[in-house]
Amino acid sequence: MQSGAPHSGVGRVIADRYHLLNQLGSGGMGHVWLAHDQQLDCEVALKEIVFGSPGEEERDRTARVARARAEARHAAGLRGHPNVVTVHDVLEHEELPWIVMEYVPGALDLKALVTQRGPLAPAECARIGLAVLDALTAGHERGVMHRDVKPANILLAPDRTGSPYARVLLTDYGISVQPDTQETRYTRTHVLVGTAGYLAPERAQGGPPTAAADLFSLGCTLYYAVEGYGPFDRDSEIAALTAVVLEEPRPTLRAGALESLLAAMLAKDPVRRITAAETEAALSAIVTPQVHPRTEPDLGSQPQWAGERTHTVEPEVIGSGVRHETPWYPPEAPSAWAPSPGQGFCAPPRTTGTTGTAGTTGRHRFHRSKALLAGVATALGLTLLVGGGWYAMGNLPGGGVGGSGGQALPYGEAVGLAEPLKDGDCVDVSWTDARFEGTPRLRLVPECTGSAMDGQVMAFYEASSAEDAEAGGAAQCEQLTEEDRGNLVDIRSYPVLPTDDGFDAAGHRVACLLLGERRPVYGPIGRHRQVGSTVFVDTATMQKQDCLEPISETKARLVPCQDRHRQKVLGFHEMPADTTYEQATTKALAACARNVPPEEYGYEDAATRSDSWISEDGWKKGAHYVVCTVISASGGTMEGEEA
Repeated sequence: MQSGAPHSGVGRVIADRYHLLNQLGSGGMGHVWLAHDQQLDCEVALKEIVFGSPGEEERDRTARVARARAEARHAAGLRGHPNVVTVHDVLEHEELPWIVMEYVPGALDLKALVTQRGPLAPAECARIGLAVLDALTAGHERGVMHRDVKPANILLAPDRTGSPYARVLLTDYGISVQPDTQETRYTRTHVLVGTAGYLAPERAQGGPPTAAADLFSLGCTLYYAVEGYGPFDRDSEIAALTAVVLEEPRPTLRAGALESLLAAMLAKDPVRRITAAETEAALSAIVTPQVHPRTEPDLGSQPQWAGERTHTVEPEVIGSGVRHETPWYPPEAPSAWAPSPGQGFCAPPRTTGTTGTAGTTGRHRFHRSKALLAGVATALGLTLLVGGGWYAMGNLPGGGVGGSGGQALPYGEAVGLAEPLKDGDCVDVSWTDARFEGTPRLRLVPECTGSAMDGQVMAFYEASSAEDAEAGGAAQCEQLTEEDRGNLVDIRSYPVLPTDDGFDAAGHRVACLLLGERRPVYGPIGRHRQVGSTVFVDTATMQKQDCLEPISETKARLVPCQDRHRQKVLGFHEMPADTTYEQATTKALAACARNVPPEEYGYEDAATRSDSWISEDGWKKGAHYVVCTVISASGGTMEGEEA
């Protein structure tokens, strides 16, 4: 922790409102935190401006506080723009400035995307360029220059269709600090503001920031996106600045239809540089090329996931994404992008046997009665005899109710599903070999209940081909499910890959499952739960910031955090692998109090204390996790949190 921010850290509450959850990034001039807004019950990003030393504090405090306010005003003036990260507020806490911004989960910056997947296709670069140009133009019309357009300041996030990179957002608007990178900045008064290699020549020579200079930086950014490196990348910042002023850009190899436009955007003389309006027209022509008779389109200008689509249902094309009959719809509002208290999602109640004690020991145990499971198995068998044939026929290749009528199976014979998976589908997973080895066979679980509920579809990755799906599906599913996995425990993602023959039948998409690492998840998870009707009979589906109302020693209901509640989940603690369940029941409470103390989450030490839940079923399967909660020290209810 830097000396200028002695009171910041995970669990602190800023301005009596923002509860810091974890640090998203850090750099020489500040930190960015994921925080929970306790008034609006949503997640936000908090940018903390800090000082490196007492000497710097004396010299720069007043100027930097004023600058933070100005930066926030610049970005807040564009809060209605769809391609600008929204700034909600600027405040001071303990004499340090904080900027409250939109939190964009699932986002990946352009630099990271190119690093992970390689250069993008020219048409996809043009689509991104159009969105960023629109944001820049909106700022320029208000007299605000960005001054630091670069790949790390462009976020690509899922849109409402689930297409992972369809939403384009310009961040750090008018801000020369990028906490989560190590790139050199020039930020002191009368010194250059920007990033070496992306500054316009006139700016590198001390000229004022202009719209033309931002356009040059956008050209450098698009060059990086299509080529995989910057046009003036050098071994040092000084060498890069020299190249910007004196040298021509490195020759393009992959730019295709973008080549001539990039040359016009990177003109040294701002007077001769292409204008924003001309740039918009050129980018639009690449994104939507004019098709002339007997003229083949420039394949080099197509998005990297573009391809022939043969869906039986006419899709609606949105940018490079495709909306199918059953898309994933993550809410656009930042308040709902991260699971937060009071937002519903849940599993129907299930009956289970109970043993153990609570209250005096502070432990809650989950047991699964063998007799009950036997009864469920009997009932399931009768159900299959009476009506299961209908459902089974629907999952046979090429026939039965809801079958594909001879169409190739989307995920192949090994997986066995006749129809593509949809958002929220629950599955029973049968592994031929060890868990997570080989290709499992999947069976839909229609009601998302019962011990067979191994996992659930939480996201989709739209691939350009079956080869692309196989090469990048696992990594993309990791990224798209990162937030959900972070709120659960003992969970991992698994990509269900389309085959060559089934690529069209799968809708060109990889289905991203969340599965229990060592055991089933036993019910709907994440956004698919519903507050008020979910009854936990196992810890597998409890997630951070859940508010609970215990029903018995082994059951708890998920309730709105705005209402009075008995407990709130703070986190999880893993015990050593050799710990027996019996030992865990005696150690769980102390382990939570020591490792997940409520006071680190903003709760008063005298008014609250730790509590815990453990699962015998999970323990026996190797999931040695304790769910740690906070409860009222008096044993009563906790006050509802402001909505």
